[in-house]
Amino acid sequence: MSSDRPIFVVGCPRSGTTMLQLMLHAHPRIALPPETRFLLAAYQKRAEFGDLGDPAKRRELGQFIVESSQFEDLGLDPEKTVEAVVAGPPTLGSAFGIVFRMYSERFGKARWGDKRPLYLRHLPTILRLFPDAQIINIMRDGRDCVASLKETPWKPSEFDTLIDYWAKSADASLLAQRRYPKDVYHQVRYEDLVADPEPHLRRLCDFLEEDFDPAMTAPNKLASVAVPEYKTWHTLTHQAPTTERIASWRSRLTDEEVRKCEAAFGDRLARFGYEPSIPIPRSAKMRADAELLAKHRLGPAKQAARNLWTQIRSSEQAEPPVAARLTTRQVR
Repeated sequence: MSSDRPIFVVGCPRSGTTMLQLMLHAHPRIALPPETRFLLAAYQKRAEFGDLGDPAKRRELGQFIVESSQFEDLGLDPEKTVEAVVAGPPTLGSAFGIVFRMYSERFGKARWGDKRPLYLRHLPTILRLFPDAQIINIMRDGRDCVASLKETPWKPSEFDTLIDYWAKSADASLLAQRRYPKDVYHQVRYEDLVADPEPHLRRLCDFLEEDFDPAMTAPNKLASVAVPEYKTWHTLTHQAPTTERIASWRSRLTDEEVRKCEAAFGDRLARFGYEPSIPIPRSAKMRADAELLAKHRLGPAKQAARNLWTQIRSSEQAEPPVAARLTTRQVR
């Protein structure tokens, strides 16, 4: 039987998540939408939606989704979307999944999911909403991510914030590697994917339990369909995968910016196979190792504490059921 597990693409911003989304979207059984904004926002407000067993509450949730920014990029009819959420299972994940499924149905595809870099730092939430989800994380040299982020129209004003994006994403990736089994989490490097797409896409298809399709190696042919025109920072997705941006940080960052990046990243670059331009002293490496280990050990405890605090804050409001009830594994 073919898999129907949801697929989520994650990574640091400017790491190649849109390219990977298009590669997957090119598969004859998979459709992944342009980036959306409703999932995490609605999850954070979940207690406010109340009892989703009440169709009126599901309608409120559906209305929240269709009124969210970038919903129109999906090309779905808002009214039909709301009605589908009302008619669906009374859980938060089901409402989100119904929207993604409707998008996949636009293309006659069987499998659905979503792409958003920020999900990398919220994987426990994604897997709470979709317990059978498969996560694909694309990793890219942090210096190249920072260089690319620096050129986007939506970049934050502080350079240190750009550095922090990658550092936190790298930490989340290291934690995910330790936490999730091989059938749940798969990681691929941007540099490997653009240099020789087919073998890495074949391994990705094995992870997804899908047959490889050669169309996946030409994601640019779908860019006009799945990448909104106003997202001018994604213009390279209209070109074939290229290695020209590998290590482009050497010409796009100043010496001082490179120094700041590497000082903040510590040995994280080396952990993902990237060579720092300035060798890391052994004492600094040992200190970084200890800090990362502490984060990994404390991470689950911090998440549990946050969950408990959320429950306490919403004790006067019934939190709606969360897990989706749409796919084979979800309804068992």
